[in-house]
Amino acid sequence: MRYEDAGVHIGEKARALRRAKEALESTYTQEVLRGLGAFGGLFDAAGLKAMRHPVLVASTDGVGTKVLLALEAKEVSGLGFDLVNHSVNDLLAQGARPLFFLDYLAASRLVPEVLEALLASLAAACREVGIPLLAGETAEMPGVYREGAWDLAGTIVGVVERDEVLGPERVEKGDVLLALPSSGPHTNGYTLIRKVVEGRDLEVFVPELGESLKAALLRPHRHYLKEVEALRPLGLKALAHITGGGVQENLPRALPEGLGAEIRKGSWPVPPVFPYLQALGGIPEEEMYRVFNMGLGMIAVLPEEALEEALKRVQAYPVGRVVEGEGVHWV
Repeated sequence: MRYEDAGVHIGEKARALRRAKEALESTYTQEVLRGLGAFGGLFDAAGLKAMRHPVLVASTDGVGTKVLLALEAKEVSGLGFDLVNHSVNDLLAQGARPLFFLDYLAASRLVPEVLEALLASLAAACREVGIPLLAGETAEMPGVYREGAWDLAGTIVGVVERDEVLGPERVEKGDVLLALPSSGPHTNGYTLIRKVVEGRDLEVFVPELGESLKAALLRPHRHYLKEVEALRPLGLKALAHITGGGVQENLPRALPEGLGAEIRKGSWPVPPVFPYLQALGGIPEEEMYRVFNMGLGMIAVLPEEALEEALKRVQAYPVGRVVEGEGVHWV
């Protein structure tokens, strides 16, 4: 009996990785000492010596069930951007800049064409933010994953000066809340989305959306690296990455005890995909705001006097302010 008889295809995986080698190595920066093919990536950290007090920041996340919708639509080229950009935003919330990324791709069966497309997407996403795809793992595990299923996850490592860490301790009553727009659902709420659109042709043009469901639902997760760099000199205090749980669950993570947020509904344009899904699925408004970002990809907390200049530097919407109390209050 051979390994392939048990469902694992070592040769196909090796050939796919060799074909993706050029794309992966195109992400390498001068700090990469050893990457693809090693038992662990080597990253030269000598540059950190120039920092006063470097603090490493690490985060791990996944794409979730958006991968199933992408596989159904036969369009996985955006998933690498989803994974990398989501992870970059989690670092930004601490004030950190990304250093390198590691990926984990697993499936019941590693279909070479899908694997190569995913690796190319990851490489393109890393190149866009200027970091190396330093190392990773590709695993074929029949029995652990159901037939046809894939899992995508990754770990990102970044760095920030200790006295520049963003967070609740900087926030004060009266600070303004500036929302950076999302590109759509990003990578959250897709178990509900898949239930709502089940049985529908994702390729058909939808007048209410101005595009197909495939285009609207598979648009990649945005990253806000440039926007955060533009806002940092203006006294940026904290950032909330609006992911699963919506504003209601994520914004309080950026606020100190005793302070809450007042958000004005209607102060930003809600992408049409959200009211469309709400109507199609008969989803209560409260549930929409609890599950989805509703067009608010990230919320920055800034001093009030910085608002006018901030709006000149980035595309954003002033949506509220920090108030006494706890939690998020919609007005």
